[in-house]
Amino acid sequence: MTQQGVRWTADQVLALAPDAASRKAGSKLGAAGPWSEAGSAEEGTVWGLCKGSGSKPYQTVIDIADASGPAYKCSCPSRKFPCKHALGLLLLWAGGDGAVPSAAEPPDWAEQWIEGRRQRAEEKRTAGESGSSPASADPEAARRRAERRAVRVTAGATELEQRLTDLLRGGLAGAEQAGYGLWEETAARMVDAQAPGLAARVRELGAIPASGPGWPVRLLEECALLHLLDQGWLRREGLPDGLADTVRSRIGLPASADGPPVRDRWLVLAQYDTADVKLTTRRIWLHGADSGRTALLLSYGAAGRAPELTLPVGLALEAELTAYPGAGQLRATLGEQFAPPAPASIRPPGMTTAEATARYGDALRDDPWLDSVPVTLDRVVPAPDGDSWQLADADADTALPLTPAARARPGMWRLVALSGGAPVKVFGECGHRGFTPLTAWPQGSGEAVRLC
Repeated sequence: MTQQGVRWTADQVLALAPDAASRKAGSKLGAAGPWSEAGSAEEGTVWGLCKGSGSKPYQTVIDIADASGPAYKCSCPSRKFPCKHALGLLLLWAGGDGAVPSAAEPPDWAEQWIEGRRQRAEEKRTAGESGSSPASADPEAARRRAERRAVRVTAGATELEQRLTDLLRGGLAGAEQAGYGLWEETAARMVDAQAPGLAARVRELGAIPASGPGWPVRLLEECALLHLLDQGWLRREGLPDGLADTVRSRIGLPASADGPPVRDRWLVLAQYDTADVKLTTRRIWLHGADSGRTALLLSYGAAGRAPELTLPVGLALEAELTAYPGAGQLRATLGEQFAPPAPASIRPPGMTTAEATARYGDALRDDPWLDSVPVTLDRVVPAPDGDSWQLADADADTALPLTPAARARPGMWRLVALSGGAPVKVFGECGHRGFTPLTAWPQGSGEAVRLC
């Protein structure tokens, strides 16, 4: 596979930045001035020396062709990935003006890191083919562990049902008076029961009484969904296999991707992070050019650290994806990659706003706890709706309201500017709170524009 001749855009490079400060600092290093001995190789590696405040320049090397997105190595002390030097070097390479020439061989310091990565990847691939993983060493022990966990989860779900009963018997007003402490203690009990999905939903309940007018209705709705999940687990033996798998996933039980691998040219539709005090979760939406399938990749990083998997929006990669179990589940895992990510002119097919809401309704039959579904809206125009915004169909008298979170993002104004009153194609997530735009394409042959 070759990487030379395939240049990313500056927006795709800056999408890799872990935060706004890194994006700004990396942009300043995207010129030739501080760099020396920069070069690139056909297999998809870029390297260079960047002058810093010390006597020795920083050694920066990047593996662009890595299956899980670019990998970085820099001798600077920064703990951010990628650091500003890696971003600057990628911007210099993406400029395509000869500042990062093609070189026959990388320097020794870069070659050692590159060869080490190649060797570890080969060892991992060989181990996978031989099936020598710790989990498969003793299936009987794994079965016993699963049974013990199921007993704990059942005890936790039974206790949670009693607590929900007590809440409703005492009246929802008591939830506001009790404060968040009651919910946090209940969530801790669900963690002890090894049901992290239940714990997360209980914590969400605790925040509703302070969420503004109309909170009792929202609390009752979420209590009903939590009750439904409890009952789904307690009566899982009578559920269809797909729905039972979905319940296990929502409870928080681990599962392995077990579907048949699907090889396709996958367009990166969107990438965005959500974070709490313990974990950063990265969501990457993909569209298969041939299969027409939409898939979700999840990657995690400890608090304060970006997840390793990085696929800039607008690139496409030829690879295999394997789906996770569960009715209507879109999550998949990235398997073998046959070519490095490269810019592509692929666009997903679009639909109307009415078709998008119908798709969400259909998806709820398979997963009643689903917050949203990925959809691409075709020929919509951002338009004000009182104090809010909506996406209106250019060819019909229908529209989708934007979620409060979407209206508060800078990407909202980027979308308005991109449209200029003309129809655009928008990919995002459609759910009961409205539509969250993530990526947009102008009419014609313009590049994808990130909105998140």
